[in-house]
Amino acid sequence: MVAIEDPFQTYKEYGKERGYDLRWLERRDVWGRQMDSAQKKGGLLLQDVDAGVAADVPDESKNLTGRTRGSVARDGVPRVGNYTVRTKADIWLRNGSELYEEAVARQWSSATDIPWHTIKPLPDEIERAECQLATFITEVEFVAGDVPGKWISQTTPDYYEPRMYLISQVMDEARHLDVFRKRALANGGGLMRRTGNIQGVVGGNIDSSRDFTEMSARLHISGEGSVLTLFRMGELMAYNDAEKHIYRLCAQDESRHVAFGVMHLQYLGAIDTDRREEIQSYLDEAERALVTGASGQNPAARGTASNAALAILLGGAKDKIDEGYKQLLAIRQRQVKEYIQRVRVAGFGERFENGRASSMLDAYVKVN
Repeated sequence: MVAIEDPFQTYKEYGKERGYDLRWLERRDVWGRQMDSAQKKGGLLLQDVDAGVAADVPDESKNLTGRTRGSVARDGVPRVGNYTVRTKADIWLRNGSELYEEAVARQWSSATDIPWHTIKPLPDEIERAECQLATFITEVEFVAGDVPGKWISQTTPDYYEPRMYLISQVMDEARHLDVFRKRALANGGGLMRRTGNIQGVVGGNIDSSRDFTEMSARLHISGEGSVLTLFRMGELMAYNDAEKHIYRLCAQDESRHVAFGVMHLQYLGAIDTDRREEIQSYLDEAERALVTGASGQNPAARGTASNAALAILLGGAKDKIDEGYKQLLAIRQRQVKEYIQRVRVAGFGERFENGRASSMLDAYVKVN
C-alpha cells in the first residue's frame, strides 16, 4: 500500500466529488503540536498553546462575526458584534495572557477566605469609621467593575487576551464590592453616608472616555493606583485579622488591574508614537485628580467623609484625628510616589524631567 502524504487533501477531493464541503479538514500549521501539561509546574497556560495562526494577532481586525482567532473563516456569516475596538494598539499589552492566568489562579471567596470570626465589637467611633470607609469602597468598586465591563463587548475576539482579562477584572471588582459590603454589615454597624456623587464624578469622568486607552489611563493608572496604595497600607488601619485579610487579598487583585493599565500604555506609547501627546494629556488630568481628589475615586482625598474616617482609623480614636491625618499624609505621599513610578515604567517618565508633570505633585513628594 502506498502511503498518503496528505490525507486531508484526499478527503477534500473525496468530498468535492460527492458534494460535501470538507475544507474544514485542511491541515493547519499547528496540527500535530502537543503540550505535555503534566511536565509544567504551573499547568497548561494560554500562552503555552498559542502558536502559528492561533498566535497571529492582526494589527487591525475585520472580524465582526465572533470568530475565534486562529479558526477558519466561513463565508456568509452574519455579524454578531459591532466591535469598536478593532485596532491592536487600542487595547493590546504584551502580558495579557499572563495577567489573565494569574487572575484565574488567585481567585478567592469573601465567604470562606476571610476569618470573619476575628471581628469583635469595636468602639462606636471606630466602627462608624470602618463602615463609612467600607461604604465608600463599595461604591467605588461598583464603578470600577461597571466601567471596564462596557468595553468587553466592544472588543473584537481577535484580541481575546485583554478581553478575557477584563472579564476577570469585573469579577475581582464584584468580589471587592461584596467583601466591603459584608464588612460594613458584619459587626453591628451598617452602610453609612454616600460619599459625594460617585457615579456622577467617577462615572462622568471615566465612563465618558472616548476610547479604551483614555478610560484605562483614568481608571487603572490613576484611580485604581490610589486604591492599591491604600490597600497595601491596610495593616495600619485594620483592627482584626479579617480586615487584614481583606486588604491583602484586594491588594493582590488591584495590583493586576494597575499592571494592565501600565503595560497597555507602555505598548501603545512604544508602537504608536503619534499618540504619546494624547496620552500625556490623560496623565495631566490624572495628576490633577490625584492631588485634588477630583476623580472621586481616592478615599484619601482631602475634605471627604472617607478621608475623615481614615484619619480616625489611623489615629485610633476621634480625639486622635490630628495624629491620624499625619499618617494619612504619608499615605497620600506614597500614592504620589507610586503613581510616578507607574508612569515611568509605562514609558512616560520624561514628563517629570521636562516640567510637564503637575506642580501640585511637589506638595506631596519631591520629584527626582
